[in-house]
Amino acid sequence: MTNGTTSSGAPRIAVVGAGVSGLAAAHRLRTRLGPGATITVLEQRDRTGGVLHTVDLAGVPYDVGAEAYLARRPEMAVLLAELSLSGEQVHPTAAKASLRADGHSSALPAATLLGVPTSAARLDGLLSAAGLAAVAAEPGLPLGWERGGDVALGGLLRERFGDELADRLADPLLGGVYSGRVDALGLRATIPALAAALDDGAPSLTAAADAATPAPPPALRDAAPAPVFGALSGGYRVLLDALVAAADAHLRLGTTVRELRPHDTGWRLTLGPTTAPEVLDVDAVVLAIPAPAAARLLSEAAPSAAQAAAEIELASSVVVALAYLGEDAAGLPPTSGALIATGEPLSAKAFTHSTNKWSHLSPDGLVRLRASLGRFGEAATLQVDDAELVRRVRADLAALTGITAEPVAVHVQRWGGGLPQYGVGHLDRVRAIEHGLPAGLAVAGSALHGVGVPACIGTGRAAAERLVEHLTAHPAPA
Repeated sequence: MTNGTTSSGAPRIAVVGAGVSGLAAAHRLRTRLGPGATITVLEQRDRTGGVLHTVDLAGVPYDVGAEAYLARRPEMAVLLAELSLSGEQVHPTAAKASLRADGHSSALPAATLLGVPTSAARLDGLLSAAGLAAVAAEPGLPLGWERGGDVALGGLLRERFGDELADRLADPLLGGVYSGRVDALGLRATIPALAAALDDGAPSLTAAADAATPAPPPALRDAAPAPVFGALSGGYRVLLDALVAAADAHLRLGTTVRELRPHDTGWRLTLGPTTAPEVLDVDAVVLAIPAPAAARLLSEAAPSAAQAAAEIELASSVVVALAYLGEDAAGLPPTSGALIATGEPLSAKAFTHSTNKWSHLSPDGLVRLRASLGRFGEAATLQVDDAELVRRVRADLAALTGITAEPVAVHVQRWGGGLPQYGVGHLDRVRAIEHGLPAGLAVAGSALHGVGVPACIGTGRAAAERLVEHLTAHPAPA
């Protein structure tokens, strides 16, 4: 069976993947190409959103994938305005995060760049005397830096500041972003501003962190800082549903794309089971799927891009969300959450005290929180049943806060291969993927230019623009 043809000459585009990147691409394609275009969104799962997922936790919409986005990036604000959803934006309370290291909890240190200390950082109470001395001595160490080069961030931090800073600060911070280990993450992709400062001649890592975090101009020093993070009051489902409606695409859930080949002047996708294959002929394709899946589909159409995509590894993780009666969670500290340092005898890598962090998440007086477990290379430790994961999280919560009561609601969300790992040389891989694509193909998603929601939206919109340019130059025959 063949679908996807039109007799009017209007363009036909397939978007593979209905996560936020793919839906943002479909929406942009509709905006740019108008109502005549045929846009088909193909999704293997039975729902949209990818690693964005809103559930009802004790009757309140609650995100169990990404729970916040960087508000200072423009992509989300622009998209929300286009969808008339700007009023859904909410920002965190003034609650601050804590850090669990060396058996005790303390405030998360300020004046660091994702764990890399600036000259203003105060790390007393987090590092030992020897660790503090290592940080203080770093500006005086000779720095051998190859301009334009890339190194493992963890190795660089250990060489310059010692193991304590890497294990107690940088690893938990970056583990929360990438579900990875600081020793396996590449500097240039994870903290590009730091790499740029080193390229510009910063004499030390401390000096590079200072240069990458400049002081605000005098006119703004007394102004209230702009919110760093944002969320949606109804959860990400509000955004996903609005994108589906505005894109006006043919959405096909539960549909596997098994093959992608050139066909005539466009592309042919083979869908469904091998016993009952279906083909879809289109003029252009967006691949908004994890890198390993993209590598498989690109193996014939774009072998160099496929090879680069295949080198991007994925990490698995789990989110366990819990709701408690207020009186049962009286021991919860008034913080926004806790990051867990490497080596702590706990299963979770972080807790988010959602009720403290987001004022809209406790309309009924219940206390809601979530724990994150799992990093790159730890998939085997997550291969236990949900009851065991909840038991581990509750044991951690008791150790950290003294809360031992039964929760009134629980949700366990597994993310198999949920986050790409930005290793050494990641930007070179991304360039190879993007430059290795033939006309009429584009890629989007978290494997490219950032794992956050705004970055994913940006890749989806950029992929759409690439295809619009191609389709405008090579219109479909009438």
